[in-house]
Amino acid sequence: MMNEKGKRISVGELRNVVALGLVSLFTDISSEMCFSVLPIFIVREIPGATRAILGIIEGLAEALSYGLRAVSGIFSDKFRRRKAVILVGYALSTIVKPFFSVAQTTVDALMIRVGDRVGKAIRTSPRDALLSESVSEKRIGVAFGLHRTLDQLGAILGPILASAFMLFLGLTMRDVFWLSFIPGLIALLILLILVKERLGKAGGELRLLRDVEIVLRGRFPSLLLIVGLFSLGAFNFSFILLRAEEVGVPETLIPLVYAMINVAHTAIAIPAGLLSDRVGREKILLIGYGTFLASTLLILLSPGSLPFAFLIGLVYGVYVGIVETVQRALVPAYAPGELRGTAYGLYYLIVGSAFFVANAAVGALWQYAGLVTAISYSAMTSVVAILGMTIFLRQGKHPSV
Repeated sequence: MMNEKGKRISVGELRNVVALGLVSLFTDISSEMCFSVLPIFIVREIPGATRAILGIIEGLAEALSYGLRAVSGIFSDKFRRRKAVILVGYALSTIVKPFFSVAQTTVDALMIRVGDRVGKAIRTSPRDALLSESVSEKRIGVAFGLHRTLDQLGAILGPILASAFMLFLGLTMRDVFWLSFIPGLIALLILLILVKERLGKAGGELRLLRDVEIVLRGRFPSLLLIVGLFSLGAFNFSFILLRAEEVGVPETLIPLVYAMINVAHTAIAIPAGLLSDRVGREKILLIGYGTFLASTLLILLSPGSLPFAFLIGLVYGVYVGIVETVQRALVPAYAPGELRGTAYGLYYLIVGSAFFVANAAVGALWQYAGLVTAISYSAMTSVVAILGMTIFLRQGKHPSV
């Protein structure tokens, strides 16, 4: 048990964190069953699809997702009904993903991918705000680490199930898409029954520009600039899976490379959250950026072989686990408590815009200029972000909000 100044998470707080984590666990089983085969499915089975088109599909879907998170975060701040917004988001994603099984064109794939990401956009900012409101300020890093771990357990199980279905049951990638509906439905039931709302009083009049102005005071804009610079080159997992296929990993084992990414992600999430609470989230984020740089160098310097495909997945997963845990946990320190949803919305807007550039650029560069040029671009943007975060740290980590 604990009070506001205590050190432990109380039973009530832990219950909400775990419930939200279980929702994410089953949703990720559903999602990662699909996403572990989706890049190969698009490039191989959709007529006319290329790496460049894959990059555009991923970039557009994620950019729209991140942009809409700003809207959902702002409205959840004002109406203080985060759970209802979260439910709508999870329901949309659960419904649309099985339709990958009947996709025939790049437009089909894009529309379904966008539908899933819009669902994620609707739920993510209010979910993160509800998660941060469920624990004391001192334990936010631990809460996000625990949530990330449960989330990523689903991300491990999803690819393993997809691979098992194809290897042992003879199912196709399209069959896997249909089966993804079952764990998604379980997630919705957990959300309805176990997750509790934390805020009951409405936030009053919606004053978007004023709220954004308040959030952008202090050092938060500098933090967003650094995060944005890093995200300009931070390509997503799809390109790791395409590289694995290039070096000879069989189609039925590609989901296991994705599982390796998620195992590393899961293993590092809670340690990264705990360490960030103790030594400073900015310092641990800097380590995360360095780990991404290491993964790009491995791609550039390592021989093209199956073992190295799994090694690259491992290092890339460590990067994702650190950065996705610590970046989100860092936002509340630089934003007013009553406007955390708005702050998360702005954070996701910046990250999403940059994410579109990253995936579109890496996909196009890889397709038309080669792997070395594409990965060198990402390496350079990560170096710039590392320098920016180093300067940010030297200026002092204490926010003025």
